[in-house]
Amino acid sequence: MIRIYCELTAKKECAEKFIEVAASLVAASRAEEGNVFYTLNRSLDDPCTFAFMECWKDQAAVDVHNATKHFTETLPQLADMCSATGDVKLFDDVEF
Repeated sequence: MIRIYCELTAKKECAEKFIEVAASLVAASRAEEGNVFYTLNRSLDDPCTFAFMECWKDQAAVDVHNATKHFTETLPQLADMCSATGDVKLFDDVEF
């Protein structure tokens, strides 16, 4: 499985709108066949800092997601509301 962590900091005046716009992305992403989970999380320390945490069954599912209309159209809208974007980090499960 592939887990993705993406941190974004919304402009203070855009924080609530960021959540509204992100809600449709989260809902559509959760409906994708290869999605295991997809959440938007808000920092307890800074109400303008958000993190998308996602889990996909494999890289092919990530590739399909990254090409969807809901992703390609929503991401630029969210970026316009941000003062900072963090790195997107990909993780894989450690097998024991």
